[in-house]
Amino acid sequence: MDAVVERRETAESERLVLEMVDKFLATQVKPHVHTLEHDDIYPSEIVEKMKEMGLFGCIIAPQYGGLGLSTSTYAKIIERMSSVWMSISGIVNSHLIMAMVVQRNGTDEQKALFLPRFATGELRGGVGLTEPDCGTDLQSIRTLAKRAGDQYVVNGRKTWITNSLYGNCLALLVKTDPNAKPPHKGMSLLIAEKGPGFIVGRKLEKLGYKGIDTCELSFEDYKVPASRLIGGVEGRGLQQILNGLELGRINVAARGVGIADAAVKEAVAYSQVRTTFGKPICEHQAIQLKLGEMATRLEAARLLTYRAAEAYDRGERCDMEAGMAKPFATEAAVENSLEAMRIHGAYGYSQEFGIERLYRDAPLLVIGEGTNEMQRIIIAKQLIERNRV
Repeated sequence: MDAVVERRETAESERLVLEMVDKFLATQVKPHVHTLEHDDIYPSEIVEKMKEMGLFGCIIAPQYGGLGLSTSTYAKIIERMSSVWMSISGIVNSHLIMAMVVQRNGTDEQKALFLPRFATGELRGGVGLTEPDCGTDLQSIRTLAKRAGDQYVVNGRKTWITNSLYGNCLALLVKTDPNAKPPHKGMSLLIAEKGPGFIVGRKLEKLGYKGIDTCELSFEDYKVPASRLIGGVEGRGLQQILNGLELGRINVAARGVGIADAAVKEAVAYSQVRTTFGKPICEHQAIQLKLGEMATRLEAARLLTYRAAEAYDRGERCDMEAGMAKPFATEAAVENSLEAMRIHGAYGYSQEFGIERLYRDAPLLVIGEGTNEMQRIIIAKQLIERNRV
């Protein structure tokens, strides 16, 4: 009986949270998306409202000031955000990967010091992984952190770093032992707040995913206290961040679901008001075939994403589940956005409407948080590992 009551209370709590998010998106975000996205303007007022709502701490434990929501609820929040404007979901996601790396791997002192500030958004940022000649192959990073007494001195470059211009903190992946074999044993994560030597370079211009800050960074004798080494032990950085990226891939899958969902809704609505040859185009078999495929693709993507989120909530290893959800949902976003554009015809191609934005935003998802090709390799490896003969 207690378990039944608990499930009901959890469901009711989730319903209230999602209602709050839906209202926020409808009143505070949707009316401004076209202007902000078109002019590539950072949504400062929206971010402040997200802080007030506690969204920057939505999956941080309540003992540290967070909302303590499940990953499943978080995925639904991201889905809703992305159906309205994907960029704001990225502002939350990169930040929460950083927060979860600290919550899962940090020392007690690090958790007590940083997680309450992450939860309020006082400290807000993301993860510093990618370098100019290193993306998927993280073991090839060159950013070096040398221990000097009670601090690390960091030199190197990063690129494609989200939340790096308007944010103020990163989980920074560095080499603390460049000669380690294999290389991952010499990699560590630092909690890196902005300061002297932490230099934000140019903001990168992008096809889509506008409004959010994505920049190049350089570190020139940048000093980080040794107490900011996540977990307090060198050589564990790659494992720590890969664990965090499971959450990131669930997030990106949820973004794909959001875009795929928005494309279906727009296409279904438009097909009922646009007429050709004397009847709404939704009555033409060619359009019906497209709508049927789009809706089925959406629901399959949603179920895969929720399954991965539930596995993450149970504390299970879920790189295969996230690896399945991420490519399927993101490919669904690409395919549905294109089909929605074709259903809308010339109006879908016009910047006056939102379809072309969905079409521009979706391709990022098949590249970010590990390419879809890499996810398929992960799936295959885990499939073999879990089914040894």
